[in-house]
Amino acid sequence: MNCKINIASLLIPLFALIACGSSDNDDPTPSAAITVDTESISAPAEGGTYTVKVTTTGKEWGTYVDGSFLKVSNNYTNAQAGNIVVEVEKNPEMNVRSGLITVMSGSARKTIAVTQAAAEAPEYEAPAGYSLVWHDEFDEGMELNSNDWTHEVQKDHWVNNELQNYVNHVSPGGGKVTEIKDGHLRIHCFKENGKIYSGRVYAKVKEGWKYGYIEASIKLPKGKGTWPAFWMMPVNFHSWPADGEIDIMEEVGVNPNYVSSSLHATAHVHSNNTQVTHEMYCAGAEDDFHTYAIKWTHENITTYVDGKVQLSYDNRGLGRDDWPYDDPFYVILNLAWGGDWGGMNGVNESALPVTMEIDYVRVFQKK
Repeated sequence: MNCKINIASLLIPLFALIACGSSDNDDPTPSAAITVDTESISAPAEGGTYTVKVTTTGKEWGTYVDGSFLKVSNNYTNAQAGNIVVEVEKNPEMNVRSGLITVMSGSARKTIAVTQAAAEAPEYEAPAGYSLVWHDEFDEGMELNSNDWTHEVQKDHWVNNELQNYVNHVSPGGGKVTEIKDGHLRIHCFKENGKIYSGRVYAKVKEGWKYGYIEASIKLPKGKGTWPAFWMMPVNFHSWPADGEIDIMEEVGVNPNYVSSSLHATAHVHSNNTQVTHEMYCAGAEDDFHTYAIKWTHENITTYVDGKVQLSYDNRGLGRDDWPYDDPFYVILNLAWGGDWGGMNGVNESALPVTMEIDYVRVFQKK
């Protein structure tokens, strides 16, 4: 067969096709439009759950999440509408964090910004792994809460040849031995009708605490004869020193600003000069509030003054005579006058009245 090919006739349609494909008059399928009813989520540190309504002109939609603290689920009403459910986890960090949710439909994108507030700084500082189980900030009322505190009532010379009479709240003449004022517990010691009166109070005397980190902020009184203390005794007390005594902080005004900690037990007691004790100078202890604390476990007792170690004693495994500290103990705050130690060089009654101030008492235990 004799075939003739017209090259020119083939080139013309090809040129026309190329020209058509590159024409400015081409009308491709338009991009989808996405609508969300909120473009930002602001979550508190505690987290929360949020719902966002989505609509699109596209044939379908989905989401992409940038943020490990976010969980997102898509609840489709149909291919072009539905809700996004956003779960924001609790923020444990003290930093603001942010994430992004992207809604996709075809080539279209719409973003939802998520920001979360930082966790608040702990209101109370304690060793890692400990949490607050009881406290008194002395911010309410004018008297101690009787559900938490008990006053000792005893005549002078009851212990240690001390000269004060301990009474419940007020003296016979109406003087307050304890009061709450300006956010502080104030323990007053004063002379009235020839007698000395003061306060000694117990926190949770019937239950106490077994182990923990216990802390108080205290401003000590001034005067020769004062003997303030922050200490602990066993709930189930039978005899001393067999059942133990824990002195977190003591000071005598005759030796101002020198604070001490001591442990008493059958195997170490002051009566034969074997007590476990340590004293340190705390500048301004009688002028300002300072923090006195104990960290108490089965293995060790350590006391602190403004975060510095005062005394540390290990359980040496020698039995109860050396370590009677595995039972519940309760907290004691008191202001003695005179006595074997407070009055070792006499007393100066011209210093009276005097006051011991406590800003707070806090008890933390392991979580």
